[in-house]
Amino acid sequence: MARRLTPVGLDFTETAPLRLVFAREVAAPPHAVYQALAEDVAGWPEWFSAVTQARPTNDGAGREVHLMGGTRMSETILAAEPDERYAYRVDETNAPGVRALVEEWRLTPSGGGGTHVQWTMAADGAAPFRVALRIGRAGVGHSFRSAVSALDRRIAAKSRDPKAG
Repeated sequence: MARRLTPVGLDFTETAPLRLVFAREVAAPPHAVYQALAEDVAGWPEWFSAVTQARPTNDGAGREVHLMGGTRMSETILAAEPDERYAYRVDETNAPGVRALVEEWRLTPSGGGGTHVQWTMAADGAAPFRVALRIGRAGVGHSFRSAVSALDRRIAAKSRDPKAG
């Protein structure tokens, strides 16, 4: 059964009891990365293997996301700053032990027209949840790096062939 989480704000990305921060450089420009994150929500499963389904809700002010293993989340968009930042708060989830969760994607132009992508997962929860997330940090980082690399390949394929997935 889904539970309501604490409705935290964007500042939670700096103040959360547990913060996981990962970064990766990609060849795609910030505009293309932002578009994939914020405007093509339904396309997330094509590049983020942990995501099995994603769809915008509330006329784009929210999202519904399903993950491998059956986790479901209803989210509110906290920041949608074209080519710079995309962030959302999980409002409701069936994941055990979570009290609050915000994810933020920051995009910064890098050399050669590419993008420095930084992803922050800010969380609070029961002790077993926090321990599991700390232990799973390397796996979460690997998932992020794999997803962003797949996103970069997807954007490159689309730029060569706009009909490509």
